[in-house]
Amino acid sequence: MTEKITRINPEQLHEMPGYHHITVVEAGRTAHLAGQCPLDRNGDLVGPGSLESQVDQVVANALTALAAVNAEPHHVVRSVIYVRSDERAVLAAAWHRLTNSGLGPAFTTASTLLGVAQLGFTGQLVEVDLTAALPD
Repeated sequence: MTEKITRINPEQLHEMPGYHHITVVEAGRTAHLAGQCPLDRNGDLVGPGSLESQVDQVVANALTALAAVNAEPHHVVRSVIYVRSDERAVLAAAWHRLTNSGLGPAFTTASTLLGVAQLGFTGQLVEVDLTAALPD
């Protein structure tokens, strides 16, 4: 289905740093993943206090969830990244670790990066919400 996914940056809008303003999916099935949290298989928080460790666990969990529906990172058509911080440098660090990971191609599509005051689990620093256009 990759050929049915079009990513667009209209010339009239500002230049994007690695992702696109618009992602169009022609047709087909989609998967809406729940927010992927930095929890291990037992539901325990990974890397308390470590943004890097938590991002790595979120990446592993997201890759597992995508594989469960026969999708890969390049099938992602929308992402929302939540980082528990109001510091631009912390948000940038999370963004760079995500985009340089095995999940990186997921973030070339329509993406939003948000700094938030709190996430669902005590000590949680990051969460990623993904929507994928499933391959045929």
